[in-house]
Amino acid sequence: MFQSFETTSDPSKGPVRLAALRAALGAEGLAGFLVPRADAHQGEYVAARDERLSWLTGFTGSAGFAVVLPDVAGVFIDGRYRVQVKHQVDLSVYTPVPWPEVKAGDWIREHLASGVIGFDAWLHTADEIERLEAVLQDRGVTLRAVRNFVDAVWPDQPAPPKGLAFPHGIEFAGETSLAKRARLGAGLREAGQDFAVITLPDSICWLLNLRGADVPRNPILHGFAILAADGGVRLFTDPAKITPEAASALDAGVTVEPPEAFAAALSGLSGVVRVDKGTAPLAVSMAVTGARVVWGDDPCRWPKARKNAAEIAGMREAHLRDGAAVAEFLAWLDAEAPKGGLTEIDVVTALEGYRRATNALHDISFDTICGAGANGAIMHYRVTHETNRPVRRDELLLVDSGAQFKDGTTDITRTIAVGDPGAEARECYTRVLQGMIAISRVRWPKGLAGRDLDGFARYHLWVAGQDFDHGTGHGVGAFLSVHEGPQRLSRISEVPLEPGMILSNEPGYYREGGFGIRLENLIVVREAPALPRGDARVQYDFETLTFVPLDRRLILAGRLAPAEREWLDAYHAEVLAKIGPRVSAAALDWLKAACAPI
Repeated sequence: MFQSFETTSDPSKGPVRLAALRAALGAEGLAGFLVPRADAHQGEYVAARDERLSWLTGFTGSAGFAVVLPDVAGVFIDGRYRVQVKHQVDLSVYTPVPWPEVKAGDWIREHLASGVIGFDAWLHTADEIERLEAVLQDRGVTLRAVRNFVDAVWPDQPAPPKGLAFPHGIEFAGETSLAKRARLGAGLREAGQDFAVITLPDSICWLLNLRGADVPRNPILHGFAILAADGGVRLFTDPAKITPEAASALDAGVTVEPPEAFAAALSGLSGVVRVDKGTAPLAVSMAVTGARVVWGDDPCRWPKARKNAAEIAGMREAHLRDGAAVAEFLAWLDAEAPKGGLTEIDVVTALEGYRRATNALHDISFDTICGAGANGAIMHYRVTHETNRPVRRDELLLVDSGAQFKDGTTDITRTIAVGDPGAEARECYTRVLQGMIAISRVRWPKGLAGRDLDGFARYHLWVAGQDFDHGTGHGVGAFLSVHEGPQRLSRISEVPLEPGMILSNEPGYYREGGFGIRLENLIVVREAPALPRGDARVQYDFETLTFVPLDRRLILAGRLAPAEREWLDAYHAEVLAKIGPRVSAAALDWLKAACAPI
């Protein structure tokens, strides 16, 4: 079983740990300290050693940070975690702060008249610190790079991960590492740059056609890399992680050095060095003392985001395999849930079992979110033995899950009716479905960004006075991180959407204390076919990758426009055609009923 149901949050320890941190800060003359939910690679998913925010506060969400001051400690969380944080931190010592509505700099100005706030330069980007300093510069509050004081008061901090690397075959990657490095090296030469520093593990894994096991659910290798303009790479990672199989996949242009040598290597660089201001730790640019630093994108991020033909083919096959497993699971759930006796843990365990039965499961792509009834309103809820809730009749069940296969990564959410959840649930579900259909059907001219499309998913909620506090979609890697940048569907994303980019399409609606609804398919950007009366401009649209039925019992068919009904019936017909041949006879009977025309 990949997923654990142990409780990793303990609010009761928050006051003692906070007091220890404040004592250590006071001894150094510091008025505060920044505690991000980040590691030296700015990853969303971090190793146990890097769970500093969780250890200190009890908050286990995948995004957020704390600002510890002498008299107040704020835990900054976005809309996904407003409910969760109330259950995970001791509210007598920690103050939840709605972010980004309230900016850290403004909050600090309100609560601290003057003083020095420390931060670990390996855990913050140059862009982040620069923006915070700009807000505080006239306040008498300064920021200072210091040692990590959370580490100093964490007596049993886990050791760094030691996951083994393994090669990612050319049949999945579609391009050799040598070809990728030659292409990116040529880009550096054209820009007049001698080196690029790469700190994102998924970028390094993509570039070298390697995968790793340093972070649960994400097949990534922790390390840093320096890419030279001639295509050579110095990889800084624990050499013990490089198995003979991985070593044999690396050509002579790649050298492996211990991570302890990284800082010295940076200081020894000359010429012009590209550093990504938004993803690299500030410590990187601070260490480059013999060369000129220029800010620029991680050279891997764009080509990694634009999947090639082999990667897209792998993702298609992974989704068909996963769709069959999820269909088997939903058929089982529909038979068992009405009987009573199931719990959220039972559901999660069963779903993982069906994925394991494919004999191709490498891992799940994140801990399954399975929220029954009111737990569904906790957007990133993770069930534990303590929170485990029965699956009751006449409630909704939200299940957000995914798989890691060697040919692709999946992420799917379905909201299921157990019995009759009522008219309001059906109305809200239908609005969310209309948002998903709108994104699935949209065409747009080349050059538009995620923010230009995000509102399509929200329109039917907006006209009902409703909305959801997360983006409509995130990028997804190919047997890499389930959350990948830079592409997104959100109100703030300015990244143009380009062919080959894979994203999620996941509108939702959440009623705190009542229910949660989210529907999610993965989609890939492609060039749209020309229309008979259209002009010559290039347009894009989405190809849907996920094929699993949507719950017909929750759809108010009369609310759907003819084009929406047409899309839904066509989608279900395609689900049946693609997934039907892959499921058992019992599941096929269920699938035929689930895919019947609306």
